[in-house]
Formats: sequence, C-alpha cells, structure tokens
Amino acid sequence: MAKEPKKKGKKKKQHNVPTAGSSPGLLYIDESALPSIITVHSYGAGYYEARDVDSILGLKPQFLNSEYTYWIDVKGLKSATLFEALMTEFNIHKLVLEDITRTSERPKYEEYEGYDFAVSRMLYVEEEFGLCNEQVSYILMQNVLITFQEGQVNGMDPVRARLKAGKGNIRTAGSSYLMYAIMDVVIDKYFIILNAWGDELDRIDDELIEKPDRSLVYIIQGIKRNLISMRRVAWAERDKLNDILRSDSHFITAQTKMFTKDAYDHSIQTIEMVESLKEICISSMDMYLSLMSNRTNHVMKVLTIISSIFIPLTFIAGIYGMNFAKQDPVTGKNLPANMPELYNEHGYLYTMAVMAIIAIIQLFYFWRKGWFK
Repeated sequence: MAKEPKKKGKKKKQHNVPTAGSSPGLLYIDESALPSIITVHSYGAGYYEARDVDSILGLKPQFLNSEYTYWIDVKGLKSATLFEALMTEFNIHKLVLEDITRTSERPKYEEYEGYDFAVSRMLYVEEEFGLCNEQVSYILMQNVLITFQEGQVNGMDPVRARLKAGKGNIRTAGSSYLMYAIMDVVIDKYFIILNAWGDELDRIDDELIEKPDRSLVYIIQGIKRNLISMRRVAWAERDKLNDILRSDSHFITAQTKMFTKDAYDHSIQTIEMVESLKEICISSMDMYLSLMSNRTNHVMKVLTIISSIFIPLTFIAGIYGMNFAKQDPVTGKNLPANMPELYNEHGYLYTMAVMAIIAIIQLFYFWRKGWFK
C-alpha cells in the first residue's frame, strides 16, 4: 500500500476519555504527551519572521494594535504553564482548554466572546501505526491565530512555506485566512490517503482476478476499517466548514468565507470518495468470496466426475471380487451358476474391456455436457 513518508516525533495515540462524573473544564496533561514547542510567526505584506519562544506570557500586549498578523504554532501538549497562560492572559475558557488537551474531539467550530474555537482531525499513514488520527485545535482572534498539535509531525509545512515565500493572499488576508489555509491542507491530505487506497484497491482487483489469495482479504478489511474512521472525520469536517460559512463572527472575513466554500466542496468530495471506496471494498470482498466459491465448485465438479467414472467400475470389481467356488469343497459337486465367466479363459480381459468401455462412454457424455470447460 502506498504510504506517506514516515513522520518524526509521533507519539502513540491515547484515548483521553474523561472519568465519569468528573468536573467539566479540567485540563488533561497526558504523561506520554510530547514537550511543547512554541513558534511565533509574525508576518505582513512585506515582512515575515519566525522565532521559537519558551512561553507565551507577555506576548498579548505585543499583538494589540499591531499592523502584523501573528501565528502561534504549538506542537506538543505537555506544558501546563502554557494553558495557564492562555487562561490568564488570553482569557480562554477552561472548557476550550479541556477540548484542546483531551485530543479526542470531533471537528467543530464554536464562537466565544473575544475569540473563535475550531478543531480539525489531521490524518496520515505511518507504516508502523497504520492510519494516524491527530487533533489540530485553533483559537482565532482579530490578528492572532493559535494552533495546537498533539504531535510534532510537520503536517503544516505547506502553509509555513507559503508564508515564507509570501506568494498569494496568505500574508495580507489576516488570521482567519491562515486558519482556512491550514484546514485546506488537512483536507488535501485526505485526498492523498484516499487516492493511495484507491490505487491499492485497483491493484487488489487485478490480483483477485489473476490469483485470489487470502492475504488480500486482510488488506481489504484494513482499508475498509480505515475508511470507516475517515468517514466519521469527513462528515464532521463538512459540518464544521458549513458552520464557518454560516457564522456571523467578525473574526472571519468575507474573503476567507469565499475560499472556505472551496474547502467545503473538497470535504464533500472526500465524503463521496470514502463512500465509493467502501463500495469497492465490499465489491472486492464479494468478488473474492465468489471466486473461492467458484474454485470450490470446480474442485467438487472434478471430484464428482472422477467418482462418477469409478462408481460403476468399483461395482463391477466388487461383484467379481466375491469368493464363489466352482465346486462344492465338501461334496465336490460342480456349481455352474456360480459366476461361470469367472473361470473363462479370457474372463479377465473381457472384464477389463467392459470397464474401459464404460469409462470411455462416461467421459464422452461429460464432454458433450461441457463439464470439462
């Protein structure tokens, strides 16, 4: 199966399910979470700068009344002080911080006083772990976008490259356009994965026709299971983009909404591709079962032909294998009715000839019926 290159800095996926009855708004810092790497991207029409920082404390005053747009890129969610600073300095609600740290949220878009919050699911394929599903969270403000990745994979490199190159609208369209650009990259990765699975299913179909193998069934089942996971993500992603298009938030510009319509169309295409590939998986599985059934029927037909040929021959051999004497061993009386042909001079040859004729007649009959095709 075609796969994307293996990513670095990936942690094993954990299901951060809250304890039943726990208080809402509690942060969840997983022990296996990766250390937080914070990068601040500052950019404008003719300006771009990226720098790593240890903390976001004291950054908000720099953003106020600034002519630039800022992107705070956070990779790794192990820093508790980071979320405390978000709560105290940026006034982020604790329920939002809980959604960021739980990393099991479905794609969604919510409006709060002073900022908007959104979630995406970034999917990619790793040889060791299969389909990886990581959460990307967004906090959108007037000229600031804060993103959170639970891993340290470089899934947003295309956006960083566009910022560095300064081509297109990305430096001048504001923070909401940057959020759209990241969401668009996330959806584009869905297409990469789906196209790879589509090529793999085409290859499997060709192999099924030429030489059905049980190992192909496991590949088909694995793809089908991953498609079910992607279907849950794709439908929620479509609903999220629809919520953004219908939103009256002043953080999202009209220009961003125009481009978001294109991302919405792409999300619908991913849903259609997922459904189509699911049908192909079902069809391929049915093809395999049908081919196995046909192979079994063919084997049974061959065995039936062989059995049909040998049944009359076995019957004749069984009759002449019975021990009937020509004379009574006690009285010495001749018994002419006890298989006289058994003692014929050419009885063996006659019997073999009769058996051969019967077999030839049966073979000719089966050939006329088309059983040998």
